[in-house]
Amino acid sequence: MRKLVGSVAVASAVLSTAALATNGDNLIGVSPASRAMGGIGVGMPVGKTDAIFRNPAWMSAEKGFNVSFGGILFMPHVKGRSMDSGGDSGYITSDADTFVIPEVGIVNQINDSLTVGIGAFGVSGMGVDYRNKDPRLANMHTNLQFMRVIPAISYKAMPGLSIGFGLDLAYGALDLGSIMQYQDPNTNQIKKWNAGGGVSQDYGIGFQLGLAYQLGDMIYAGFNYQSPISMTYKKVFDSDGNRQFEDLKLTQPQEVAIGIGAKPLDNLKVGFDIRWINWSSAKGYKEFKWDDQWVFALGGEYTIDKLKLRAGYNYGKSPIKSGSNLNMGNSNNIPDFAQPFPDYKVAWFNLIGFPAITEHHITLGAGYQFTKHFTLNVSYVHAFEKKVESTATYMAPNDYLAGAKNSQDSIGVGLDWSF
Repeated sequence: MRKLVGSVAVASAVLSTAALATNGDNLIGVSPASRAMGGIGVGMPVGKTDAIFRNPAWMSAEKGFNVSFGGILFMPHVKGRSMDSGGDSGYITSDADTFVIPEVGIVNQINDSLTVGIGAFGVSGMGVDYRNKDPRLANMHTNLQFMRVIPAISYKAMPGLSIGFGLDLAYGALDLGSIMQYQDPNTNQIKKWNAGGGVSQDYGIGFQLGLAYQLGDMIYAGFNYQSPISMTYKKVFDSDGNRQFEDLKLTQPQEVAIGIGAKPLDNLKVGFDIRWINWSSAKGYKEFKWDDQWVFALGGEYTIDKLKLRAGYNYGKSPIKSGSNLNMGNSNNIPDFAQPFPDYKVAWFNLIGFPAITEHHITLGAGYQFTKHFTLNVSYVHAFEKKVESTATYMAPNDYLAGAKNSQDSIGVGLDWSF
């Protein structure tokens, strides 16, 4: 137990920047083992780090004292397009194209019934950088980081059945920057202003509750609920040009997940998870018209002596949908922006500033046990390019257009010690 408490500082110290993520603004998984298998980890155990993150009840599957350090090299390939009465920018590549995302998980078995752990992860985020690009993209640059430190506990209530609880201690940071313009009512001249208020930070708290069931060494099932976490980013944006920076409320949404797993052979296991992400009820995302998301994750692991080969697939329909002939009237109030947004401006803000639109992912990876106590895990995830466009009729059909393209590559590495 003293080893675990002493490691809390280490867990907090390595927590750092998140990046543009893949199921909405969420990573499909945090450890190389889970990411290599499509992001599973609810319905069957895949490792100590994702046990804390995906379903804390599965910490009961970990024996002894376990430590995992790792990180993800995340490489989004994002392009934005904006067309207005002044012309068409065409698709332009964002400069925000490389991020490093750390993760750490520590799990300690107290006795046959009780296991405790702590994890620290960059789990959600988005970001683009169109500064010094075509002016139709308004020099938009964004960076949302969302991180969790999760102390967790798992209790084996009876043979095969475990209950897990995690306390989600969250940190968020948001930077919005854009060169906006408006028509001066006194001179009718078009004026511009920098709408960005700089980086704003906030802290929040939530929880997760998990159940894990194992029938012998062949059948697995699990459930996990993750509560919403409310965040308010103070004085982050000036929506109406009055030089008064306004707050933006963004609630990280609640999630419900179920999963199953099987081990048909001693050296083969497969799992399937389904997760529901409630974007449409989360403050901020709701007003920006994000749809709820169903995520389907499938993965498997095949063992050859000390080598584990992994593969998977992950699909989540984009929460940002396309639209045609959208309303140009101010019909959407964004908390706490002073200026209401037209439907088209909502679409533009999503696609240019926060294009979390990728859907299909293929995943690969491997793990090799070098010694009795040390294992190296690696993963590769590719998100196929997705394009979404929205148009508005202002003075001529399809006079305005906003579009985004997004594909991603990422490489994960994890170093695991067990004692």
